[in-house]
Amino acid sequence: MAAAPVDPRTTAAWASLSGIADGFTPELRGWFADDPTRTERFSYDAGDLRVDLSRNLVDAKILDALVALAEEVELPARRDAMFRGEHINVTEDRAVLHTALRQPVDVDIEVGGKDVVDDVHAVLRRVYAFARDVRSGTWRGSTGRQIATVVNIGIGGSDLGPVMAYEALRPYVQDGLECRFISNIDPTDAAQTLEGLDPETTLFIVSSKTFGTLETLTNARLCRSWLLDGIRAVDASAPADPAIVARHFVAVSTALDKVAEFGIDPANAFGFWDWVGGRYSVDSAIGTSLAVAIGPDRFQEFLGGFHAIDEHFRTTPLAANVPVLMGMLNVWYSNFLGAQSHAVLPYAQSLHRFPAYLQQLTMESNGKSVRWDGTPVTTTTGEVFWGEPGTNGQHAFYQLIHQGTRLIPADFIAFATPTHPLQDGATDVHELLLANFLAQTKALAFGKTADEVRAEGTPEAIVPARVFPGNRPTTSIMAPALTPAVLGQLIALYEHITFTQGVVWGIDSFDQWGVELGKQLALQIAPALDGDAVVLAAQDPSTQALIRYYREHRTR
Repeated sequence: MAAAPVDPRTTAAWASLSGIADGFTPELRGWFADDPTRTERFSYDAGDLRVDLSRNLVDAKILDALVALAEEVELPARRDAMFRGEHINVTEDRAVLHTALRQPVDVDIEVGGKDVVDDVHAVLRRVYAFARDVRSGTWRGSTGRQIATVVNIGIGGSDLGPVMAYEALRPYVQDGLECRFISNIDPTDAAQTLEGLDPETTLFIVSSKTFGTLETLTNARLCRSWLLDGIRAVDASAPADPAIVARHFVAVSTALDKVAEFGIDPANAFGFWDWVGGRYSVDSAIGTSLAVAIGPDRFQEFLGGFHAIDEHFRTTPLAANVPVLMGMLNVWYSNFLGAQSHAVLPYAQSLHRFPAYLQQLTMESNGKSVRWDGTPVTTTTGEVFWGEPGTNGQHAFYQLIHQGTRLIPADFIAFATPTHPLQDGATDVHELLLANFLAQTKALAFGKTADEVRAEGTPEAIVPARVFPGNRPTTSIMAPALTPAVLGQLIALYEHITFTQGVVWGIDSFDQWGVELGKQLALQIAPALDGDAVVLAAQDPSTQALIRYYREHRTR
């Protein structure tokens, strides 16, 4: 097993932070009043992102201690080892090189004697050629009609990344093209996604590295049956099944034998590598559906956005390094102030899937109780990431953030230029949205005192209910517009925030053994649902009772 990570509790910085946290009483109103330069001092630029940390529950002393903690747990060395391609994913003995997916072609990174950047660009060239063929109509379905809909079949990172990015970048999608996404093994997902589609103009991308993922392959078979039935219905003289499948299915996989067995031409399979985790893979061939939708040029801009933040993270001193500072703030809230969750609140409807994407990125990466050397963790780890777009969330859960008893740090994301600049009479609706973005962060930071409530003429009996305590921490992230490059920057920002926290906690942020047990048990239990009495008898009493209920009530 790898050498033990530094136990953060043994560092001088941890002791300093613990002392500060003991009896800590934040006072954002006073801090801002006493320091007119606070916003300027605690605001940073990374790529096109402007990040305002001034409304967090920190002062210069706390930030200095957090940066010192990052140094003492050897974050820079761990970061540099990742960029070099060392095997920092120790439980799987793998390099961690999602950053290589967006490196310029002239960069050399060797893993096992091979230049992985050359391999990346070889796959990208094939993906781009395929994307151009679909977009131009050179690639056509088996009956000769042009592709109008691309359906991505995947799950986890093979789904969450592509669907999030597609939704975010819809304004860049080529007219006449649409992407849809199937992930859930619930047959409703496939049925509803395929509803209204024309088999003659539908292309499927099956994304599974091993081409053995239960949910993905089940859905792929359902789609293959739907396709063949549909094509036969309109063209009784259609070619043999393999010829039809070959024009309507491609794969993102390295298991070429299984790809061919399914009926997909291995020449139309795009690979990726074991040093890319699924939740870090949207900028690999997993993003093929996005490359088709927005085109190779825009996809290259997307990759350029990732790379800009990679370089910021790799080269910027820790005291001004935005992913490091945000990651260390999360450690401050989680380990010293008792926060258990973290809200991400994009004031952009196009980012409505971004919080769900971050749930997998952060919680699958850092939801661990064992350090990378196999010993138990010495601190709490991970946070529950969640959120919804503003202003929807304001009418749902903001009450808890404003006046509840739990500390919930929140990241607010907004853009200066709207995706759709609409007017309501003389009112610029985007400015109304931004007014809410600004108002919420202000209210959370500074609250409303009892005297201010009384000054509005509020009856004394309900004054306590209308007091806002304030001192609720927020980070404000703004950018000029939601472009492919800016989306890449936002994703990379949170990738490196997640990495930073994992290093402090001493965990391997790149394995995911916690998802395996449920998969194994599902395969073992499935025969009992179909009536296998021996398998049923082997289950625990609760599982047996639920299976019996299912069999008694299932109608076919």
